[in-house]
Amino acid sequence: MSTDEGGRQDVDAAVRDLLLLMPRMVGRVKRIQVPAELRSMALAPRHLSLLSYLLFDGPMTVNDLAARLEVAPTTVSLMVGDLTRKNVLERRPDPADRRRRIVSVTDELRPAITRWLAPGAAAWRQALAPLTPAERALFVATFRAYEAALAWEDDTDRTDG
Repeated sequence: MSTDEGGRQDVDAAVRDLLLLMPRMVGRVKRIQVPAELRSMALAPRHLSLLSYLLFDGPMTVNDLAARLEVAPTTVSLMVGDLTRKNVLERRPDPADRRRRIVSVTDELRPAITRWLAPGAAAWRQALAPLTPAERALFVATFRAYEAALAWEDDTDRTDG
């Protein structure tokens, strides 16, 4: 057996392991209960990412959120507007520049959102803590590459059909 075949077999074995693991992981994430205060709000995964940034990194501008979420500021502005109407988020003037608005989670819903995000954050901390900084960076880069490959497949499927 050549080195190339052995390497491909190692990759195939890892792919099989991950193909078995990913549905279980997604299933467990889906079972995380949305707090009662948030259930009627029809929050989507994109909202979860936005709320995570605001909880972990604190209040920030729409442009800062857009950069972190890797989407257009207009997309974030629409999400912030929707969540503001639902009293999940609030916009305040930036003390440093009164023309800018700072977005934050409302004090009223912060505990519920924290409870909702806590199990996932705790699980990631437990999984990532034993790794070196370089290993964590590689893990995150691998997840990004996987997501990008799935997005590429989605785009290819849409243009083929």
